[in-house]
Amino acid sequence: MKTLSATAVLTLAGLTLAAQPALALDVRESARIAAPIERVWEQVGAFCALGAWHPAVEGCTLRQNGKATERELALKGGGSIEERLQASSPAKHWLRYGLVAGPLPVKDYVSTIRLTAVDANTTRIVWSSHFTAKGASDAQARKTIAGIYTSGFDGLRKSLTGQ
Repeated sequence: MKTLSATAVLTLAGLTLAAQPALALDVRESARIAAPIERVWEQVGAFCALGAWHPAVEGCTLRQNGKATERELALKGGGSIEERLQASSPAKHWLRYGLVAGPLPVKDYVSTIRLTAVDANTTRIVWSSHFTAKGASDAQARKTIAGIYTSGFDGLRKSLTGQ
């Protein structure tokens, strides 16, 4: 009786190890901010405003690349991240952007920030993304992105409420 290697079995089953695509990952974090939705949107909705409230960002430069709006985020400690605005709805309080270049351990990264009013003085913010890990494990890529979001919530909260 002949034994087949694992590769032969997978090939016979119509599968090949090399052809397996990387799995897309999702991260979703949320927080409540003690401020009215319009006040929070003033901070979040302007594409380059992130430079004023995210603790990892030293500054932001906004630019037009053809019809696309892009931002370059100068990171504290050096380095930069380039992102492109994909869509935005000021009336519905959300924006979507994608990563163009930077040191993050991800590729095909698309992120959405969405605000909803909890009541007249409280806003819920959800920051979510869809991406593939690059140069890191899936767990490490998720942890990095989740950390960016949660530290952003802390910075936004501090910027808006002084807490």
